[in-house]
Order: sequence, then structure tokens, then C-alpha cells
Amino acid sequence: MRQGYDPDEVDEFFDHARQAYEGQTPEPMTNADVAASTFDLVRGGYNTHEVDAALDRLEGAFIARQRADFVNGHGQEAWMAALAERARTLYGRLGRPDGQKFAPAERGQQGYDMDDVDALCDRLVGYFDRQEPLTAAELRSATFSRAKGKDAYAEGPVDKFLARAIEVLLGVE
Repeated sequence: MRQGYDPDEVDEFFDHARQAYEGQTPEPMTNADVAASTFDLVRGGYNTHEVDAALDRLEGAFIARQRADFVNGHGQEAWMAALAERARTLYGRLGRPDGQKFAPAERGQQGYDMDDVDALCDRLVGYFDRQEPLTAAELRSATFSRAKGKDAYAEGPVDKFLARAIEVLLGVE
């Protein structure tokens, strides 16, 4: 009687992902495609936590392959330089004052609590500037309290920013 991800959609996605990873399909797939995947919820579907964990591993596998291909063609130093450039694209938001890092939630709409998001951004600054420990898994599992009005960030920009940050951390891990 529990709800979970639609088994047919999940099976089709993972079958396509396997074929793409093995180079058996003309339709390419990237880690961004994996991160953006969604499935309908249905009664008796697959356990969402297990599928999400499998998606996290799959995203990591695509990034590891991208890294290996890049390093083989350009070298490890070039990979690290490319990652550093991607990390620099995050600094624009990270350097903004607390409460101004992202667009506010629409008037009357719920969003992410600004203090929670700003605290996670502080952890990212610590990771990049002071080599403080932080993993992509920690970013993925981050949760934010709900807030409204002037105390809330719009969810979409925060989610997109975190997806880029996760990609950078996975490229290093």
C-alpha cells in the first residue's frame, strides 16, 4: 500500500543509463541527466530512498568516467584547473551577504529558510577556502527548514546552485 517510484519508469531509465554508459546507444547521457531524473509516485512502487541512492552512485560513475576521459586526453592538472574554474563560478553567490545569496521566495510562497541555506553556503566557503571537510553526499542530503516571505529563498535557484556544487565536489572525490 506504500507509494514509491514507478517501477517501469525506473527500470527504463536505468536500462537507458546502462546502455549510454557502455556506449551502446546514440543518445548520450551525462551526470546532469541523472541528477535531473524524476519518476512518478505510484502505489507499490520502488523504495524512493533506495532508488535515490542508486541515482547518486550512477551520477558519481558518470562523473568518474568524465574525469578519466578528460585526464586521459588532457592530464590531471588540466582536470583540476577545469574544476577550479567551475568552483569559481560558485563564488559569485557565496560572496554575497547572508540573506542575499539567492532570489527571495515569491510573495506568499514557501521556500527554504535563508539561515539554513546561508549556513550551508558557509560550509562550502570553508571547503573551498580552508579545506574544511565536506562531501557531495552531505550536500545531497542537506535539508532546509521551510520559511515564508522575507525569510525564504526561492527553491529553484538554490537547488540548481547545489547541483553545480555537488558536481564540483564529485569531480574531486
